[in-house]
Amino acid sequence: MAKKKKTAPAPRPAASDAPATLKDLLSSDVLDKLKAQSDALKAEEHEKKEAARKAVEDQRKAEQKRLENDFAHLLENSSQDWHKFK
Repeated sequence: MAKKKKTAPAPRPAASDAPATLKDLLSSDVLDKLKAQSDALKAEEHEKKEAARKAVEDQRKAEQKRLENDFAHLLENSSQDWHKFK
């Protein structure tokens, strides 16, 4: 059996050797403003989704209430076995 050669792990570049990122180039106050704007947009989108969900729920409830007051609908969807109610 031949001996296997051990390969040395590839050296990782140091953090100082890495190219500068946009986060590093921007000042902290600009980053804070961008984060605040991002949070505001996320909150606004969440509010819009919640309002749309609530509108759909209200519409569904109104339709259900309308159908409960419609005798024809109740008659069509009711059980036709009247013997069990005697």
